[in-house]
Amino acid sequence: MKRHQVTIVDIARELQLSKSTVSRALTGHPSVNATTRQLVLELAEKLDYQRNMLAIGLITRKTNTIGIIVPEFTSSYFPTVTIAAQEEAGKAGYNTVICQSNERYETEVANTKVMLANQVDGLLVSITKETRNFDHLKIFQRKGIPIVFFNRVCDEMDAPKVVVDDYDGAYRVVSHLIERGRKRIAHLSGPPSLMISQKRLNGYKAALRKNNIEYDESLVIPYDLNIDMVHIYVNHLLNLPAPPDAIFAISDPTAIETIQVIKKRGLKIPEDIAVTGFSNDFASSLIEPSLTTVSQPVKEIGKTAAQLLIDQINRDVSEWKNIIRVLKTELIVRNSS
Repeated sequence: MKRHQVTIVDIARELQLSKSTVSRALTGHPSVNATTRQLVLELAEKLDYQRNMLAIGLITRKTNTIGIIVPEFTSSYFPTVTIAAQEEAGKAGYNTVICQSNERYETEVANTKVMLANQVDGLLVSITKETRNFDHLKIFQRKGIPIVFFNRVCDEMDAPKVVVDDYDGAYRVVSHLIERGRKRIAHLSGPPSLMISQKRLNGYKAALRKNNIEYDESLVIPYDLNIDMVHIYVNHLLNLPAPPDAIFAISDPTAIETIQVIKKRGLKIPEDIAVTGFSNDFASSLIEPSLTTVSQPVKEIGKTAAQLLIDQINRDVSEWKNIIRVLKTELIVRNSS
C-alpha cells in the first residue's frame, strides 16, 4: 500500500490554518508569529512532512542549498576543505550539493549544469588543472548566483577568493633546504595554468636569488599532476650529470611518490637527497622518512570560503564584494630534509 505523503493541506487542516499561513511558517516568513510558526514546525516534524525545496525555491527564489565543486578527492586536502565548508553552511541552515571534476574540464562544465539544475543559491569552486575557459562559471554571476573560489582560483572573474600564501610557503621551505646546505634544488612544478603553480615557482626562485644561487632551468620540471609520471621525471633528474641534492615538490602526493622512486634507486633520504612537499597531507607524517612540508590551514579555508559565500548570498548583487583572503602557511620540518 502506497504511503500517503503529508502535504501543506494536511497540516493546515489539522491546525485549522490557511494553506498560505502554513507555507509562510515553513519558509520562515516574518509575517507569521512565533507561536504559530512553532506549532506548524512541530506538527510538520511529527507527521514527517518533507518540504519540496524546488517548489519553495520558485516562491522564495532561494533553495537554501549551496554547491561545492572540487577537482579531486584523491588527496586529503579537498575532502577536508569540503567537510569544513559543509559544516559551516549547515550552521547557517544551508544544505550542500557536492561534485568532483576528476581534474577534467568537461566534467567541471557538466558539474556546473548539475548545480544550476538544483537551483543552488551560491557556488564554491576550485578549478581543474585543465580549466582555461570560464564561461561556464560566468553564467552563475549573470544569473545573480554568487561564486567564491578557493585554492585554485580564476583571476579574470571578480569574485571572492580564499587562498594561502603559496609564494611565502615555497620561499620558506626552499630557504630551509638551503640552510641545510643544499645547493642544487630541483622543483617538480605544477601546470603553469594554475596560479598556485606560478606562485610556488616564484617563491622557489626568490629563495634561490636571496641566497645567491643561480636559477637552473634544467632542474625545474612542470607536470600535469599525473602521479604516474613522477617516476619518469625523478629518474630524469637523478640521471643528470650533476643531479640535485634536494627536490621541492608542488604537492605532498608528488613528494611521497618522489620518495618511493628515490628509495628504489638505493639512495638515502635525506643524506643523499632531501625531499619536501606542500600541503601537509595526512600521509606525509606516516611515510618513511616522514615528509618535510608546508602546512595549510585547510579547515579554515573551507570555513572562510563558506562564510564569504553566505555573506554574498545575503547581499544584493550590487553589493557583492571582490574579497581576497590570503591565509598563512606553516613550515613543518620532518625527517626527509
